[in-house]
Amino acid sequence: MRTGFDLARVLRALFAWVFPLVALAGMVGCSSNPPAPVSAATPQYRYLIGPLDAINIIVWRNPELSTSVPVRPDGRISTPLVEDLPALGRTPSDLSRDIEKALAKFIRDPVVTVVVTSFQGPYSEQIRIIGEAAKPQAISYRQNMTLLDVMIQVGGLTDFADGNSAVLVRGTEKNKQYGIRLKDLLRRGDISANVDVKPGDVIIIPQSWF
Repeated sequence: MRTGFDLARVLRALFAWVFPLVALAGMVGCSSNPPAPVSAATPQYRYLIGPLDAINIIVWRNPELSTSVPVRPDGRISTPLVEDLPALGRTPSDLSRDIEKALAKFIRDPVVTVVVTSFQGPYSEQIRIIGEAAKPQAISYRQNMTLLDVMIQVGGLTDFADGNSAVLVRGTEKNKQYGIRLKDLLRRGDISANVDVKPGDVIIIPQSWF
C-alpha cells in the first residue's frame, strides 16, 4: 500500500510538471509562425509544362506532323522531324513557337498549336503535402487553388494529426513559414482558416502529442 501511494504521488507530481511544459511547447509551436495570408492568388500565372505531361501538337495543314506525345522525364519531347526539343518550363504557346522554328527547316511557314492534355507541371511548382495527411503527395498547382482544395485532394487529416500546428512553407518567399489551421478548417468547418496557396508551397502536418 505504501509503495502504491508513493508511486501515485510521484506520477501526479510528474504529470503536474510535464503537462504545462508540453502545453507551452505546443503554444510556442503554434505562435512562432505568422498566420498565412488569406489572399495570395497569382492572377498572372501561366501554366508551365513539366515532366510526364501529355501534349497534343497540331500542325496546321500538316496532319502527318500532328501528334500526341509525352514529355520525357528529362523534360524533352520528340515529334516527327524534331527529335529532341526542350519542353520543361515552357508555356504551351512558347513551345508552339519553338516547334515552328524547328519545322521551318523542313516546311514553309508552319503554324503550330500545343494543347496540354495531362497535367503534372514542373517539380518546382508542385504543391507538396507531407506528414499526417491521409495521402501525402505532390499535386499540380491550379489557378486560384486554396488550402481546402489541397486537403480534399490528399484526403484530409489522419487521426493523429495536429492540424492546427501545421506549417505552410512558401518557396516563392525564400521558404518563409506560415501557420495554418487545418483542424479548424476541416473538422470544425471554419472557412476563415481557408487561404490561397501558391506554386511551390510545402505543407507540413505534424503528429499530435496526444
